[in-house]
Amino acid sequence: RIGSATSLSSNIVNTRLQELVKLFRERTEKVKEKLTDPDISSDDESPTASPAKPPPTAPPVPPPGGGPEGDKPAEEDHYCEMLCCKFKCRPWLYHLKNYQFPSSIDPLTNVMYVLWLFFVVMAWNWNCWLIPVRCTFPYQTPTNIHFWLLMDYLCDLIYLLDILIFQMRLQFVRGGDIITDKKAMKEHYMKTERFKMDVLCLLPLDFLYFKVGVNPLLRFPRCLKYMAFFEFNSRLESILSKAYIYRVIRTTAYLLYSLHVNSCLYYWASDFEGLGSTSWVYDGEGNSYIRCYYWAVKTLITIGGLPDPKTLFEIMFQLLNYFMGVFAFSVMIGQMRDVVGAATAGETYYRSCMDSTIKYMNSYRIPKTVQNRVKTWYEYTWQSQGMLDESELLVQLPDKMRLDIAIEVNYNIVSKVALFQGCDRQMIFDMLKRLRSVVYLPNDYVCKKGEIGREMYIIQAGQVQVLGGPDGKTVLVTLKPGSVFGEISLLAAGGGNRRTANVIAHGFANLFILDKKDLNEILVHYPESQKILRKKARKMLKNSNKPKDDKGGPGDPIIIRPKHDTPKLFQAALAATGRMRGKGPLAQLRWRLKELKAMQD
Repeated sequence: RIGSATSLSSNIVNTRLQELVKLFRERTEKVKEKLTDPDISSDDESPTASPAKPPPTAPPVPPPGGGPEGDKPAEEDHYCEMLCCKFKCRPWLYHLKNYQFPSSIDPLTNVMYVLWLFFVVMAWNWNCWLIPVRCTFPYQTPTNIHFWLLMDYLCDLIYLLDILIFQMRLQFVRGGDIITDKKAMKEHYMKTERFKMDVLCLLPLDFLYFKVGVNPLLRFPRCLKYMAFFEFNSRLESILSKAYIYRVIRTTAYLLYSLHVNSCLYYWASDFEGLGSTSWVYDGEGNSYIRCYYWAVKTLITIGGLPDPKTLFEIMFQLLNYFMGVFAFSVMIGQMRDVVGAATAGETYYRSCMDSTIKYMNSYRIPKTVQNRVKTWYEYTWQSQGMLDESELLVQLPDKMRLDIAIEVNYNIVSKVALFQGCDRQMIFDMLKRLRSVVYLPNDYVCKKGEIGREMYIIQAGQVQVLGGPDGKTVLVTLKPGSVFGEISLLAAGGGNRRTANVIAHGFANLFILDKKDLNEILVHYPESQKILRKKARKMLKNSNKPKDDKGGPGDPIIIRPKHDTPKLFQAALAATGRMRGKGPLAQLRWRLKELKAMQD
């Protein structure tokens, strides 16, 4: 009877026997697998090392005064309130007192040095723009002379600090080594042309004020610090993301400064001839600087409509202005063209490639639907990446810099792939340089069912959908950025395994692709990683191809499945019961099995 106690005990025994048989079979399969493939290592994890005991802490050192720590006066806490929160912070005077000026400065990467060059360039611009104005226009008077002198000596102080503090601390390269020694940096600066010009621009000609008065012409050597201006331009362009905007502003400033100097010369010529003496000179009405600047603009740009010069001096001055105007204006226009051309070089290349592709498709009468998809790919790739091929920008860089860029861009995604976990870190670094970025349009097939897989895909941006079902259009799963698919194809033997489903792009998708050929070239140098990848790929293929077992219902008393043959070890045990003449637990178990078989029949 099935519900009797004897039947329940036999079910328990049969369940236990089935578990033992299953363990024996799995162990036999593992032994066979190790014998056929020696590269497979054991699945047992290596024991983890026990945590090291921390060294005994030394007893606290008593204060030098011998008194307890509680006798020390407590430091005053400073708080900063912002919105609804209160933060503990130190006062700015504390930071100022504890600030230590660096013993050496890297002129290529130190942002503080670029900020200091900005103040030096502002002082240089003060001298270059206002010395001509003070020499020609009557803007420097005894009533405001103190203001002019204050600003002059403030600029001189900035010049002096630049020489004594910053320039003597700049690092330099000698024989491939970066020199940071104070004495060596000082000696190197004093041997350069920059030091000679810096000393020349600080000539103390101001002492002649006591003899000839405050004459702004004596400050003309201050304009010789032009090297700081060009250095500031170079450093600022290296840290700006859109340096062409600054180049346009700088070129415009060149044009404005040339007009500024010309307006000062015109006022000087008018004052030399006499204000209002002829129709050509400035008549002295209105704002003198604005009127002279207007005349300078019309002269340099050669607009025309100017009064004719009367005297020989006026004729010679006007001729020189015309010649200089044509030359300066043509130089400024050419430089502006170069700046704008360099800023739009990438877009020009993109337009030329797109026009050439459209011309090619029209010559072969490609359908309009295909042409529209090609145009869409060009536009989206340019808008999303700012370039058509990322690898073109990295060709000129050395391998180390290309690896650093690849690590920053791709390592966080590749390191999450389960297939590559546990592999050599350097192998992953080499693999990062082989990744290719590909953009797929909406509804583009990334891979199709049945084709041989030779690539692995990593989703950088966008989404892809895996399709299946009877009609092949049912969305099985949607993969998002950071997901990986097709990794088994990299290590599958026999020319690659076939795809089991269709994968299409859901919208625009940017994917990283790793070819099987590239991975094989890398694994030649990493045999241990090759063993690990081979083992993982075999397990993943085995799990994906393993059929799901049908489990019996809860009321089914038959536990040993008929499709499995009786193990040889168990048959030998049952055969031994015949020689024991029905005695022992195995003989009773044999009798129970026969009873169950008779009930089934």
